[in-house]
Amino acid sequence: MTQRAVHTTKFDYDVEYDYNIADMSNKLFCTFSSENNLEELLTTIQTKYKIIYNKIFVLYAKSQDEYICTYNVEFGNVSNFLENTILVHRKKESNTLYTINSLNRLIESLNGGVLDTNFKVEWSDYQNCILLTKGNELKRVNTKLFRIIEL
Repeated sequence: MTQRAVHTTKFDYDVEYDYNIADMSNKLFCTFSSENNLEELLTTIQTKYKIIYNKIFVLYAKSQDEYICTYNVEFGNVSNFLENTILVHRKKESNTLYTINSLNRLIESLNGGVLDTNFKVEWSDYQNCILLTKGNELKRVNTKLFRIIEL
């Protein structure tokens, strides 16, 4: 079963809910927060979800003045998402986070407007960032590791 919806939040990106529930045993969640709400959010994440690998990575996006918490969750125990949470993928070698929609926009922008699923992205050009969408627009948000929470 696939669910799809896009919601705009107080943060400057779209929250994309485009996922296949049957294929979600272990997924990377990404929750956005302001500085004022960060500590409360971290507590909520730890109590709401079973975090795999016992780590929450907190990134800081200076251009957006927001914090981005990433964590792996055993999806079988998830009944709903926290507000401002999306599913992302990660390219480990470049530390790039991205949504499927943002990857599609990136490929189109690099490939003359053509979406080609065989197109090879030079991930080193997108080091330490998260790729998101705002409507049909690709958004690149540079990130810096703020801290790692060991559970």
